[in-house]
Amino acid sequence: MNLEYVNIEKDGAIATVTFDRHKNLNAFDGQLILELTEVARSFHHDTDTRAVVLTGSKSYFSAGADIEDMGKRNQGSDLEKRNTYFRGVRLCEAWESMPQITIAAMEKLAVGAGVALPLACDWRVLGESCYLYVPEVKIGLNLQWGALPRLINLVGPARAKRICILCERMDARTALDWGLAEEVVPDGETVTKALELARAAAEMPVIATQMVKEAVNATAGALNRAASFADADQSRLTAMSNDARDARDRFSGK
Repeated sequence: MNLEYVNIEKDGAIATVTFDRHKNLNAFDGQLILELTEVARSFHHDTDTRAVVLTGSKSYFSAGADIEDMGKRNQGSDLEKRNTYFRGVRLCEAWESMPQITIAAMEKLAVGAGVALPLACDWRVLGESCYLYVPEVKIGLNLQWGALPRLINLVGPARAKRICILCERMDARTALDWGLAEEVVPDGETVTKALELARAAAEMPVIATQMVKEAVNATAGALNRAASFADADQSRLTAMSNDARDARDRFSGK
């Protein structure tokens, strides 16, 4: 695949993956999802790279799913529609299963899908002005991309319910206190800090590091697939409900 939105830079054992659409607050459209999935899979058999930093544009991480692109989900046959809805699930699975240590460097805002993808990474570094926002329920949708069980693993059930149901914007310090971030740094310095963590991880014995990552993920996520295997199907179903349509109209001010 020719990469239009994603750039990969390698410095020895460290790779930096930057995605930037230069529009729509770096929201995820179908093309960006496919590019990031292919990039993640390219690292699965890469024995030279030890750690990967994932970042968005310098101005913002991502505003979530691209509303302009969402209408394309309902084009084609039922099987094609289902395949489209599951793209985000496969994207996050590809990043979560990478053998390398993965670190998301997040500036300014991370919304919806822009939160779901970093949850599939090992660590997250936030700029001090960054906020996290999961508005799916406000527009009548469930949280998908396999994100809900990952969120529960990090913050616990009560806080996961609050984040998803009340749809409150979470500032960087709260994200740090609640376990959604490992570091909060001055704006503009997230990649620098993420690279520092990446280099520290890359210096550790590689086989032991990968085995620990796999063991932690297997233990923490033992029931994740059972809990979220149908979340894309559920999202498609809820999106078609009158309740969801009314919620989207209220959200957009119609």
